[in-house]
Amino acid sequence: MASNILIQLTITGLAWGSVYACIALGFVLIFKATDIFNFAQPELMMLGAYLTFAFITVLKLPFIGAFLAALVLMALITALLEMLVVRPLVGEPVLSVIMVTLGLANVIRGMTGLVWGYEEYNFPAPFPKDPLTIFGVAINQAEIYTIVATMILLVGFFLFFKYSQSGISMRATAEDTSAAFLMGINVKGVFTASWVIASLVATVAGVFMASLTYLDPIMSHTGLKALPALILGGLDSVHGAILGGLIIGVAENLAGFYLADYLGSGINEITAYVLALIIMMIRPYGLFGTKEIERV
Repeated sequence: MASNILIQLTITGLAWGSVYACIALGFVLIFKATDIFNFAQPELMMLGAYLTFAFITVLKLPFIGAFLAALVLMALITALLEMLVVRPLVGEPVLSVIMVTLGLANVIRGMTGLVWGYEEYNFPAPFPKDPLTIFGVAINQAEIYTIVATMILLVGFFLFFKYSQSGISMRATAEDTSAAFLMGINVKGVFTASWVIASLVATVAGVFMASLTYLDPIMSHTGLKALPALILGGLDSVHGAILGGLIIGVAENLAGFYLADYLGSGINEITAYVLALIIMMIRPYGLFGTKEIERV
């Protein structure tokens, strides 16, 4: 029985960790390509989920059609945001860029609340409601779909960055923007593509998060748990962001069950940040991040 509970907790943790990994991947993609840390990434996740919800409930589209329509609209929105809001800030002080992305996050959150309100909605996910029993362990099917779909997505991104011309151009730009420009790579196009891809990944994360719980503007706060995943894995590491998200998801779920009686019911809410603090003390650049040495 104890082993069954452990398996259930681990699978639930992996499902939430998959969501965190997708959000963290968006952070890394933008940071590696543009050196900009996009604090609005959780809000993009939330917006993608709300757009999918709107296409299903208002336009009566089937889930797949609504999801694809939301992806297209999110791509257009983030491309415009990158070109009109973010690109003019290239070369400006880091603090200015941070303030703009924070402002962008507040605008998206406020507009979402203005349009849809602040109440909770049950997300019309297509996943079967009945749990799936495997070796005597009852597992929520939405969690299985979340884990499998996220792993397929991440493998797809690995192949994209390793073998496609666009992916190689993005990697080259991330390594050395000036050299990429001299080699004829459309650097501005790479910047826009990084924001678009990050928004698409965020939309996937938002849809799965809403499927696991419910839809409301506060879900963007839950998305902030991708930040400890980034710190854990390394700010400039794609595989670190993925592994960090999975570790955070499993750790907070196990802590919430096994440590709640001793440390309080809110222990799962701070587990991610405690792990991030420990990693920062031991390896400030994360488990897989690039160690930078500044000579003075």
